[in-house]
Order: sequence, then C-alpha cells, then structure tokens
Amino acid sequence: MLSNKLIFCVSVSLAILVVILLATLSPLPHRKPSSKPWLALSLYIQQPQTAGVPNVHTVAPQDAGALIFHRVLTEEPKNTSKVIGKAQGFILPVEQFAQSGFNIIYLTFDTHEYSGSVSIQAKGSGSDRRDELRVVGGTGSFAFVRGIAVLTQKDDRDTNLVVPYHIRLHLKYPNRSKTIPG
Repeated sequence: MLSNKLIFCVSVSLAILVVILLATLSPLPHRKPSSKPWLALSLYIQQPQTAGVPNVHTVAPQDAGALIFHRVLTEEPKNTSKVIGKAQGFILPVEQFAQSGFNIIYLTFDTHEYSGSVSIQAKGSGSDRRDELRVVGGTGSFAFVRGIAVLTQKDDRDTNLVVPYHIRLHLKYPNRSKTIPG
C-alpha cells in the first residue's frame, strides 16, 4: 500500500516538473506581438514577371468564377528587393459577391522581426488605383490585429513596366489588459 502511494506521488511530481520545464524551455516566436497599440507597415505586392509579355496584370475575366492568386511580398517597389513574405488571396469578381466574406487576402510574413500572417477582407472596391480594405485578424506577431489596409497602384504610363501594388497596413493590437470571463 505504501509503495502505491509513493509511486503516485513520484508520478505527480514528475508530471509537474515536466510541465514546468516545458513552459520555461519552449521556443518563443521570432518576435513577441508589439507592446504598442498601433503598428504601421509599408510593403509591396509584386506582379508576376512574364518573359516577353509587357505589363502583365492579373485581371479576371468578367465571367470568371474565382480569382486565386499567389504573389511575393517585398520591402521596396523593385522586384529585386528583399522578399519578406507572400500575398495570397481568393476573390469572387462577380458583382453579386462584391460584398462577400469569402473575398480574403492573406499576407504571410517570415522575417526576424515579424512571423505570422494578416487577414484582409477585400469587400467592396474603391477607385481603380486605390482600395481601402479591412484587416480582420492575424496570427503570430499579428495575433488578433484589426485595422485598415490601403492598396494602391501607381500610374503605369510606361507600358513596358510591371507595376507592383503598394500596401500600407495600419494595425491595432487588442487591449491585452482585459481578461476573458470564464
């Protein structure tokens, strides 16, 4: 009887020790979420470079069912600048779905400073060259962010250039001082 109690106490003690060790020795993400309530980022979504075809833009045909894209995210407008992540999206270009919650753009970051993703809801449309979109969440360094994403494309009068989209993110982190009742 004494040995069963001893085995039980040793097992519980070892389990507690394992939990404490895991909590203190687990790897941390590249960067903790910002302690500032707001974060502003400026990046570029590069258009695909197609050899021999000038000024390639992804424009969905009017009768297209869905536009799915995968692009490179860079720090500067030049397509040779440092890659900091990727931009992916799913958009239904049909007028009936212009306000659809399915129209989402994901920006995924993989740098020493930021690790995670930002989800942007692409509802509605602004002008031909400027859209103001809603940031509806994020993961990793951007966990639970909200805010706006301003997407612009500079005038491409030179038709031999493939012009990237400039995206400015204005992100607000949630108030971490509030506790969730439960």
